Amino acid sequence: MRKLLTRLDRYIIFKFLGTYLFAIALIISIAVVFDINEKMDKFIGNDAPLSGIIFDYYMNFIPYFANLFSPLFVFVAVIFFTSKLAENSEIIAMYSSGVSFQRLMRPYMISAALIAVMTFCLGAYVIPRGSAVRLEFEDRYIKKKKVDFATNVQLAVGDGMIAYLDQFSSHNNTGYRFSLDKFDDKMLVSHMTARSIVYDTLADNHTWKLRNYMIREFDGMKEHISHGYELDTVINMEPSDFLIMRGQEQIMTSPELSSYISKQKARGFANIKEFEIEYHKRIAMSFAAFILTAIGVSLSSRKVKGGMGLHLGIGLALSFSYILFQTVSSTFAINGGMPPALAVWIPNILYAVIAVFLYRRALK
Repeated sequence: MRKLLTRLDRYIIFKFLGTYLFAIALIISIAVVFDINEKMDKFIGNDAPLSGIIFDYYMNFIPYFANLFSPLFVFVAVIFFTSKLAENSEIIAMYSSGVSFQRLMRPYMISAALIAVMTFCLGAYVIPRGSAVRLEFEDRYIKKKKVDFATNVQLAVGDGMIAYLDQFSSHNNTGYRFSLDKFDDKMLVSHMTARSIVYDTLADNHTWKLRNYMIREFDGMKEHISHGYELDTVINMEPSDFLIMRGQEQIMTSPELSSYISKQKARGFANIKEFEIEYHKRIAMSFAAFILTAIGVSLSSRKVKGGMGLHLGIGLALSFSYILFQTVSSTFAINGGMPPALAVWIPNILYAVIAVFLYRRALK
């Protein structure tokens, strides 16, 4: 019975993953040095504690950016390692011993699968928890990210119930010029207004305190009006539904993102494209490991006159273009009418076509 992994497979997997981790360590080290140099004045000026800088910021900065640029590290690792094998004529020796190009791809794809699973698990479940700490540190010591004010808020808060707020401030958890309309079979049956509305932070059941309120109830041609100075009521909304912090999607796990997107869509809230892009990007980035590995092996498995430098140049150009293309397509989704899922997957689709073309070319 043939072994699942031969010595050659283990050799390639070990070299691939080792080069991948080395590339991450090298590039992230450079990124950290530049980031420290850029933010040192803010750290000192805002009296940021050394323990917070190390453990709250950089210990969460490193895994976030390592995972974000994982496709670049995969490509660099494949190009560097495979070009070295080709330059040393090791790939020619493999072919001479009866190993086909398809068989040579197996350990690469196993390595890509390990990286894809690790990338998805980190991005979907682990890194969001650390990002919450990192963004809180940035908001306090580097650059304010929290949103404490909202205007013209309109959202569905129940079956046939539409709430509207002219303004809301998080400083006192108070909204101004509030209205709540209730519809029954598209007919308005109740209209509530209040000069101000205050969120009860101590309660856990969406309790709001209305001040200077008036309620108009309609029954056919009849109308009943009631009013008062203060009224406690339960409304299915909370400030976090419309006070969206920059980068808030980064601190949610994938199940939390899915639940949040579904809830906001049901409420008719439109400003959720960043959340949809983040959700789909975590999946697309994992599949990118397979696509970019196939491109890298197909490009660098031949010994060429330009050597490793030519392969590395082409590999870096393709990897940076992939990241750039992904950023541009995401921008079209946010500012244009492109569906977020399509925008995130377009780079993968395009580069998958390139991978198939290069793979077939390498077979010949």
